[in-house]
Amino acid sequence: MTASSPPDRRVAVIGGGIAGLAAAHALATADRAVQVTLFEAGDELGGKIRTTPFAGHPGIDEGADAFLARVPWATTLAREVGLGDSLVSPAAGHAAVWMDGLHRIPAGLLLGMPTDVLALSRSRLLSMRGKARAAIEPLLRRTDLGADSLGGYVRHRFGNEVHERLVDPLVGSIYAADTDRFSLAAVPQIADLAGSARSVLLAARRRPPAPEGPVFYTPAAGMGGFVTAVAAAFAAAGGTTRAGTAVTSLERSDNGWRLTAEQFDAGPFDAVVLACPAAATAALLRRSGLAADAVPAIGGITTADVALVTLAVPTQDWPRALHGMSGYLVPKPQQRLVTAVSFGSQKWSHWASEQHQVLRISLGRDGLPVLHLDDATLLTAAIDEVSAQLGVTLQPTQTRITRWAGAFPQYRPHHHDRVAAAQRELPAGISIAGASYHGIGIPACVRSGQLAAQSALQHLDSVAD
Repeated sequence: MTASSPPDRRVAVIGGGIAGLAAAHALATADRAVQVTLFEAGDELGGKIRTTPFAGHPGIDEGADAFLARVPWATTLAREVGLGDSLVSPAAGHAAVWMDGLHRIPAGLLLGMPTDVLALSRSRLLSMRGKARAAIEPLLRRTDLGADSLGGYVRHRFGNEVHERLVDPLVGSIYAADTDRFSLAAVPQIADLAGSARSVLLAARRRPPAPEGPVFYTPAAGMGGFVTAVAAAFAAAGGTTRAGTAVTSLERSDNGWRLTAEQFDAGPFDAVVLACPAAATAALLRRSGLAADAVPAIGGITTADVALVTLAVPTQDWPRALHGMSGYLVPKPQQRLVTAVSFGSQKWSHWASEQHQVLRISLGRDGLPVLHLDDATLLTAAIDEVSAQLGVTLQPTQTRITRWAGAFPQYRPHHHDRVAAAQRELPAGISIAGASYHGIGIPACVRSGQLAAQSALQHLDSVAD
């Protein structure tokens, strides 16, 4: 199809998280005449992104509070939808690992992987034995990457201490993962380094310096503002959103695809983007009798549940020794329920208040279930564990508990191979997008949605030709 084609091509996007919104926006703003309808089963868009008032602040995030700035996809989209002037980055501050006390994270790490052995040698986080084991990494033979295990690779290159006290806490906090059961290829920063040379430390010396500028961005109104801006831009481009409408089946029609939703039949659509979680996608394909060979791989993608406890703690009770810190991570051997703590008011200057400090406490990960616990138990665990770790008695004036069931897809070894095989089995005109497949961070979800939109447009072109 060309730009002069009549405006009768229709595409459905199922799933209103950030991947679905990115796909819908890319389709609606393409240089084609395409009518786009976005279906979302819930009443609100955004998926696992949510920003709500808390402790007098107009917007404190209940999920992700930022996106990576050093890859282009989320930053570019944010600017395209008018958020460029409102993007802010974290205030200066250092993070720590709690290991029988708080230890500042050493310099020269790449998601916990050492790239500067001298900086590592000065840290009190590792024992002398652990430092000596890490230092011999350049002498080891190349590690076979066939197992595709992040934990296995790090342990082999640097030993157990580097893995358990640095890589697993850092990567695990991002993905809610047990890195011994997580795909190396799914962490591209480390995978690229691992594949580029025999030795990580030697390869790191040849890496160009990190680009200048912020590492993270967020809209000043919170990540919910990102969702609102993309949805508004989609609507301004002529897109239609049907929230509160769950699609229950797909059916081939002479002119493409007909969708059955809770309240009506919609169609025909020339292409469909499935941007819902893997379990929902697999169930929809199964009910529709489609892509039987792809369903087991898609439906087999497991997830981890987490809970986020947000506290407002009086500033007068906040220890001066913690000023200037952005938070800390808890290594797996030290974990009970709490895995990470963000000092939100110190991380984000626009959250700062003379009255209180906002803390965001993460509980649960892959292999550490928490959602079977009631709110009182989660709150008590968060307060008691963090109080013990910081050596203070937290007495919050306001609290909030957010439960995220299935929030983090777990990329088991060879995940990308299984996803690629499943994609090859999908019928022409149907593509998949989202955190379940191509990356968990917000930029990766944006890119996944945009690539699915591109696939849909290519299908429209092929049909027109």
